[in-house]
Amino acid sequence: MRHPRRWLAGILLAVAACDDSGTAPRPADALLPDSAEQLGWGVRMRLTNESTARGELLADTTYTYDGGNRFELRVVNVTFFDALGAKDGQLTAREGTYNKRLNRLEARGNVVVVRADGRRLETQQLVYDELRNQIFSDSAFVLNEPPKRQITGIGFESDPQLTKLRVIRNFKGVAPVQVENK
Repeated sequence: MRHPRRWLAGILLAVAACDDSGTAPRPADALLPDSAEQLGWGVRMRLTNESTARGELLADTTYTYDGGNRFELRVVNVTFFDALGAKDGQLTAREGTYNKRLNRLEARGNVVVVRADGRRLETQQLVYDELRNQIFSDSAFVLNEPPKRQITGIGFESDPQLTKLRVIRNFKGVAPVQVENK
């Protein structure tokens, strides 16, 4: 070994380029926070459609890009409202991207949607489209509904209330069946 310091520096650079899981970062992760146009903490945004409040988005940390049209969010929490303005659900995620031009939120990482009636949707990624008032995903998901029903699949489209669910593929449903004894 002629240049052990260069060899060691190369290994350290390769290790530093990996995240905690040992894999190289995704392109979205390559955005440096110091290249953000603005940085915010404890950010609150109203999600509306035709002046109707559809939800309220809270983020622990927000990085603003593209002239204030794209927000990279950390620790995402969205409260959904019904047509009368009452709270009727909650979405939480590790991170997300809000596109102001499209009025669209993409939530990523441990995404959980809990409805007021007890329905609970879990997935790794989903998109909330304000204009269509719809949530959808191409990731695997689990939807638990009271009293003991469960729907799983890969990819879905639904209203935010989870009442009009369309599973894209690998649909599987489990529900209790009551049998009468004669």
